[in-house]
Amino acid sequence: MQLELFSVGTELLLGEIVDTNAAYLADKLSQLGINCFYKTTVGDNIARLAGALDIALRRADGVLTTGGLGPTQDDITAAAIAQVTELPLEEDPASVEHIRRIALQRQRDRGSAAQSAEASRTAAGERMKGLLKQARLPRGATPIPNPVGTAPGFILRTPYRGGDPKTIISLPGPPGEMKPMFEQTVAPYLAERVAEEGPAVLVSHHLRFADIGESQIETELRDLITTQGNPTIAPLAKPAEVHLRLAARAATREEAERLIAPVEAEIRNRLGAHLYGVDSDTLETVVGRLLRQTGRTLAVAESCTGGLIGHRLTNVPGSSEYLLASLVTYGNRAKQDLLGVTAETLSAHGAVSEETAGAMAEGVRRVCGADLGLSVTGIAGPGGATPEKPVGLTYLGLAHAGGTVVERRRLRGDRSMIKERAAQLALYLLYRHLKGLPGVES
Repeated sequence: MQLELFSVGTELLLGEIVDTNAAYLADKLSQLGINCFYKTTVGDNIARLAGALDIALRRADGVLTTGGLGPTQDDITAAAIAQVTELPLEEDPASVEHIRRIALQRQRDRGSAAQSAEASRTAAGERMKGLLKQARLPRGATPIPNPVGTAPGFILRTPYRGGDPKTIISLPGPPGEMKPMFEQTVAPYLAERVAEEGPAVLVSHHLRFADIGESQIETELRDLITTQGNPTIAPLAKPAEVHLRLAARAATREEAERLIAPVEAEIRNRLGAHLYGVDSDTLETVVGRLLRQTGRTLAVAESCTGGLIGHRLTNVPGSSEYLLASLVTYGNRAKQDLLGVTAETLSAHGAVSEETAGAMAEGVRRVCGADLGLSVTGIAGPGGATPEKPVGLTYLGLAHAGGTVVERRRLRGDRSMIKERAAQLALYLLYRHLKGLPGVES
């Protein structure tokens, strides 16, 4: 089965709103085994929307739209669908009742306004007229209940232009309304349709890599990528890391997993040192799991990252079991007073140096009584650089019972990107130590 996604709203084309609906729905469709080859964004113009829908319905099995189902004049999705399918819009009694009930409840919640009863009735009447516009659905459409708002969605299954039946699904634009409607009504409907056409599932896994670029991954796996079939292999650049999507289509999930397994094993064999997790794993969840498993504790000293490492670590539930402290020692005095970095070290080598990073890691480990001390210091820019110490120069330190490791990095990007990448590399240094990888063994 193949569906095309439509996001309706001029605000999306102007960049006023980020289209998170399309990403959510594309992911859900792939999990159901439904192909999505095209995604279209159209403004609030009925002629352009109808034209785009006509193209999609000629080449796909159907469309799934979000947006344009509200009560205002620029909400034109239902009208555009009625136009291309040549079906009249008809008022759905159940939707009318739902809209009236919610409108009455909202009026009660607002209480009496400081205006005359006649003006209040007039305003309420105008609002109701607009709200009831949402109850007009193409003939033959099945309403999709909206548990949150007034706008119903709908599912329409109808022959198109004298050809095969097409599936048209329309949902409201607000994610808080769209998502429960999709999960409660649309997903079960589509799963049943897919089952009718023959059992098929699409299984995908995202392998997550740190400290390696997308182009290097592609070079290392070129033979696998150029000869791919089922499963498919696709590198995806993400902030401060790279994901590799492995996806297989088969009759059952078990069969799809068997197709993925040997390809994943070969990738792990080639790039295992950089592969830290799969799917929902993050570096902070993985290192947290390793710290908990080994019974070790951690303390962090941050300078240029300004607490970003501590923030990520404490996003993991239960991190208090292993994270003893996270200190933001931004100024030199804080490095001396809190971590014991000597004035001589700072004077001779500077705050951004191998010596200071090592002293920070050792100091936070000692002061907090932790098994491991992690540190980062660098120049995030745009100012503060010298010819010897350019923007992006970063030092990462890790102190443990066996000694101290410091790594020098030159990071690229603006201030926020450098901070994010420095935090990622610091956590990756900790990960390599916990895994016993070369250079940072226990």
